[in-house]
Amino acid sequence: MLSIALAITLTLVVMALLMNLYRLTIGPDLPDRVLALDTMYVNSIALIVLLGLWLNSKTYFESALLIAMLGFISTVAVCKYILRGDIIE
Repeated sequence: MLSIALAITLTLVVMALLMNLYRLTIGPDLPDRVLALDTMYVNSIALIVLLGLWLNSKTYFESALLIAMLGFISTVAVCKYILRGDIIE
């Protein structure tokens, strides 16, 4: 039962990533593209955690944590750049 649920959720997360990729390329404004990129980080973290559950490995959880930290820092940096035009003051 768990393998069927994991297969379904993996499919749904990949579909969400593809929809985010569409919004990233077609997005009308820059803030829409930043939001799509941030959502792609969250979806990629979910994908990595699901793969870790499916393959029964702890390494995937550590890489998901690393991607979460890098995603947060890069989103803050891009938002600061959009608002002020400079990342480092």
